[in-house]
Amino acid sequence: MLRRLYDWTMEMAAQKNAVWVLAAVAFVESSVFPIPPDVLLIPMVLAARNSAWRYAAICTIASVLGGMLGYAIGSGLYEGVGRPILDFYGYGAKFSDFTARYNEYGGWIVFIAGVTPFPYKVITIASGVTDLDFATFTTASVLARGLRFFVVAALLYWIGQPIREFVEKRLGLLFTIFCVLLIGGFVLIKLIA
Repeated sequence: MLRRLYDWTMEMAAQKNAVWVLAAVAFVESSVFPIPPDVLLIPMVLAARNSAWRYAAICTIASVLGGMLGYAIGSGLYEGVGRPILDFYGYGAKFSDFTARYNEYGGWIVFIAGVTPFPYKVITIASGVTDLDFATFTTASVLARGLRFFVVAALLYWIGQPIREFVEKRLGLLFTIFCVLLIGGFVLIKLIA
């Protein structure tokens, strides 16, 4: 089954409309969707290495725009939903302290989450909730997401076929590692929150 999914993704990556799917996945991953765009970016670059920089740029732009949606979700839902719940349970003052600490290091938090496998959507929404300076949020997002996607594209571009062979030989192992990192990110969120 995993091999069929991989083969389907590789076929999909070579199709003309794949860039729109890549953009959509990068956009929604930054605000609500749990699967990172790397699952499409990697096979797309492997299928068409000369388009690596274009694919990385599409991922970056769509991801930052999706992050802005996540920021808006956090900002818009906090006043109507979040604040009354925190006040009801007596955590309003504690959340104010958290907000101050978050905003003190907010740019770095956004940058680190944007580069690592940590679920970026959590940080985009938290940034909106805490009213992190939007320019700081956007700058950190552009730098982090650009770094992440362009490094992936560059490695695949320069190494190319050996990476593809490595992936194809170790597909099961890589899928397991991906799942562990994905679930581990959500567990880390639970532990931090």
